[in-house]
Amino acid sequence: MKIGGSEIVVLEDSTALSRRAAEILVRCISETFSRKQQFSIALSGGSTPKALFSLLVEDGSFRNTIPWEKIHFFWGDERHVAPQDEQSNYRMANEIMLAKAHVRTENIHRMPTEQPDAGKVAQDYEQELLKFFQLTTNQLPVFDFNLLGLGPDGHTASLFPGTRAVCEKRRLVVANWVEKFQTHRLTMTAPLLNNADTIVFLVSGEKKAEVLQKVLEGGHQPDLLPAQLIRPTHGRLIWLVDRAAASRLSLSV
Repeated sequence: MKIGGSEIVVLEDSTALSRRAAEILVRCISETFSRKQQFSIALSGGSTPKALFSLLVEDGSFRNTIPWEKIHFFWGDERHVAPQDEQSNYRMANEIMLAKAHVRTENIHRMPTEQPDAGKVAQDYEQELLKFFQLTTNQLPVFDFNLLGLGPDGHTASLFPGTRAVCEKRRLVVANWVEKFQTHRLTMTAPLLNNADTIVFLVSGEKKAEVLQKVLEGGHQPDLLPAQLIRPTHGRLIWLVDRAAASRLSLSV
């Protein structure tokens, strides 16, 4: 089904959700390597991607078809904690997927969140992006694949409702102060997140049903529902949602 310019795919459960996401990712990798020699992906944090990351390394039909040595991993957002911290998005992805796939260190582009100055972390990551994509300031990188999630308050990446980062249009990465957590979150901004060839949202569970309906079928209120900011500049946007999360959508079946 389609809502606006988004493709909505409803799967039976979270297991089917992860498998479909893996299939789409592997297909994107194959298509990308038909025209260039490396693949860039921005990973999301949170609980929903864990099953996907596990599947990619534990299922041979996926693991053995992915040229891990040519995949470059970035993060769409990160907590301002040390990389070994339990809350670190990098740590989760590394333990569940990257280390098991023996991904080369130079292919893992984590945010340097051990630095105490969150603003400096954002600046350094922005410079790493420009260097990797061989761009100059004011140019936008183009990711081959961007994986996103949806928070119960309508946030995606670390673009939280009512925060300054929601309105950012020039920077690639910012340190976003989130009052309810009393901490900075590092996040790619909407212009960068939108500038990907393929963007995939993973949304699972009944607790996400109400906010998913608001984001996809409600009025356009990106300050309150920042996930509505995700409108690709040129690429494809796919929402993979399980039946529980899709239960309030008018077009769900």
